[in-house]
Amino acid sequence: MHDLIVFGEDFGGLPSSTQHLVSRLADSRKVVWVNSIGLRQPKLSFGDAKRAAYKLMGKSKAHYQPMAKANDNPNITIVNLKTIPAPASNFACSLAKKWMLSQLLPIIEQQQLQSPILWSSLPTAADLCGELNEAAVVYYCGDDFESLAGVDHHTVRSHEKKLVEKADLIFAASSNIKTKFPAQKTELLPHGVDVELFATPAPRAHDLPNGDRPIAGFYGSLSEWLDYDLVRELTAKMTDWDFVFIGPNEKNQLQLPKTDNLFYLGAKPHHLLPQYSQHWNVSLLPFKHNSQIEACSPLKLMEYLAANRPIVTTDFPALAPYKDHVQVANSAELMEQAIRQVQNDTPNTRPLVGQDSWDKRSEFVDRMLELL
Repeated sequence: MHDLIVFGEDFGGLPSSTQHLVSRLADSRKVVWVNSIGLRQPKLSFGDAKRAAYKLMGKSKAHYQPMAKANDNPNITIVNLKTIPAPASNFACSLAKKWMLSQLLPIIEQQQLQSPILWSSLPTAADLCGELNEAAVVYYCGDDFESLAGVDHHTVRSHEKKLVEKADLIFAASSNIKTKFPAQKTELLPHGVDVELFATPAPRAHDLPNGDRPIAGFYGSLSEWLDYDLVRELTAKMTDWDFVFIGPNEKNQLQLPKTDNLFYLGAKPHHLLPQYSQHWNVSLLPFKHNSQIEACSPLKLMEYLAANRPIVTTDFPALAPYKDHVQVANSAELMEQAIRQVQNDTPNTRPLVGQDSWDKRSEFVDRMLELL
């Protein structure tokens, strides 16, 4: 049984696919989870300065100590490294590598990891491959990083190339992403869903709008991939509906329209999301059409399907297996028509994702890891 050294996003908050998988793998192994070491260099803004300071001081938004245990699994040790975010020059890369190793190697020794596998979900961990006495290297690619807004694409491309060369096994979250990597060592690993969480009836959230008005809702990061113009048009057209948006705002300023029928409720713990998605009339995916969405496979799509509410969405490739079960609309006019058409529907979409649980995904990963 291999223990794991994981380079992922900051642990906690809205869990990523990496966190869903590793939390389950940790039931039978030790995990040292290294919080995000960055995908871009900071710019001249307060938010970036704050994030850069956190990385330089070894802090994260979720944990303010250098090392901690995950609340729900004592096998997971969370580490915040002091580092240089997304180093670009050879000198910066060398400095960042030495700095991180000086902090990480004593922790790995202290945790007494058994034949650990280095698992990276971030290309910027490439320079640490081969330096941690790991038995093998796994690259889990859940996003097309070259298409992500707000990252240093040149730096990430360079790091990803090195990581792919060093990886013994690559997991790709979508077919589009899989085509980027060597076929002989790449496995398709689509996103899963916590079927039990989203299928179990949940009480109605107290901060959902009250009254007789129907509700269309979205949860997820409020970032570059949302079509804010579409949302603005839609809320202006449908003044008899309420629109609820849930999730962390990743823009410098909130881009959602300030209207009486739109309610921004902020970020919510993942386990509370069914209290919202089970009780609104329609689930929304108002994405922009861009290269990032072309390659993505949104976790929330699977969760929406498990919640058994009608789904209205803009078009993107990952919808293909579910197109007969969602309403696709690429304009405000068509989206309004679709929302009104399905508002009283009671779909039975849960069986579509019944075999796609994170438990089954992690069992597959576990089998693959034991072959390394």
